[in-house]
Amino acid sequence: MYYCEKKEANKAFQPLMNQMKAAQKFIFIVPEYNGSFPGILKLFIDALEFPETLKNKKCALVGLSAGVQGSVLAMSHLTDIFNYLTMHVLAQKIKLMGISNRMSDDGITDEMGIQLLEEQAARHS
Repeated sequence: MYYCEKKEANKAFQPLMNQMKAAQKFIFIVPEYNGSFPGILKLFIDALEFPETLKNKKCALVGLSAGVQGSVLAMSHLTDIFNYLTMHVLAQKIKLMGISNRMSDDGITDEMGIQLLEEQAARHS
């Protein structure tokens, strides 16, 4: 049983849930929010069918923050949750700190950040 069965399920969520169940690998872009990750992400995870949606699947984490830690605490909290759900969280967690200074309207301008993202994608594709 999962969260949506306990409550009146939002029919618009079902296609996204089906995509999540079909996928074998995930990338979570994790913004820092009040020293952790946004609560809406936890609600999203809780709404997925448990444990089938995430069990034994791979997951990469990329942290974004305005500060200097690159969302390290948020990714640590999320790693704990994903480990509980038996996901395989990749050890390399990319931390994009001071993100407002490293982005433009066209995307990320930080060459090191781009290189890390490309390396991680190439290694685990």
